[in-house]
Amino acid sequence: MHPPTGTRQSAGPRPGNCHAAVELGAIASAGMTISRERPPFVADERTQLVGWLDMQRALVRYKCEGLAEADEHRSVLSTSPLMTMAGLVSHMRWTEHCWFNVLFLGESFEGNPQFQEEPEDADMMVDDVPLAKLLDEFEQQCAQSNEIIAAHSLDETGKHPDFGSAQATLRWILLHMLEETARHIGHLDTIRELLDGEKGYY
Repeated sequence: MHPPTGTRQSAGPRPGNCHAAVELGAIASAGMTISRERPPFVADERTQLVGWLDMQRALVRYKCEGLAEADEHRSVLSTSPLMTMAGLVSHMRWTEHCWFNVLFLGESFEGNPQFQEEPEDADMMVDDVPLAKLLDEFEQQCAQSNEIIAAHSLDETGKHPDFGSAQATLRWILLHMLEETARHIGHLDTIRELLDGEKGYY
């Protein structure tokens, strides 16, 4: 499940250890409080885009609440064994980093397993990482993404020289991240129901 980064336009180093830490700056280790409320009916474009994205982000933790520890890494999809609750949370964390930090800001992709050619889907290989830690890291990454969004124009384009997708505007990236996150919430919905029967919208 590699990120849609487009054609790589120049050669460069591949990231090393897929579990290497990426600096999250001054974001508190406890993560962030994300509202499950929909944005106002009438609001400016930025408020609407970030509001809808934040609502989807908040549903990630909600879909994991009350999950038994034994089910955090349990696979229920025979054709997609890495698509577990923990694996999806990790994937969404690194997708935030991919689009906002790497493609938009132009930071190094070192340490982000999504840019690793082998093994495939390395960002979902987290059997040794507790779900609680993955959720905290996801929310920390979302907080950093929101800081990036707040500091830039929606019309500004990405800065990474090596990937075609960096040509996208911040507006396009926000819309894509809304699509990406909502899609994986649907995956979490299905996997959770298959694991223990728990279901619910939000």
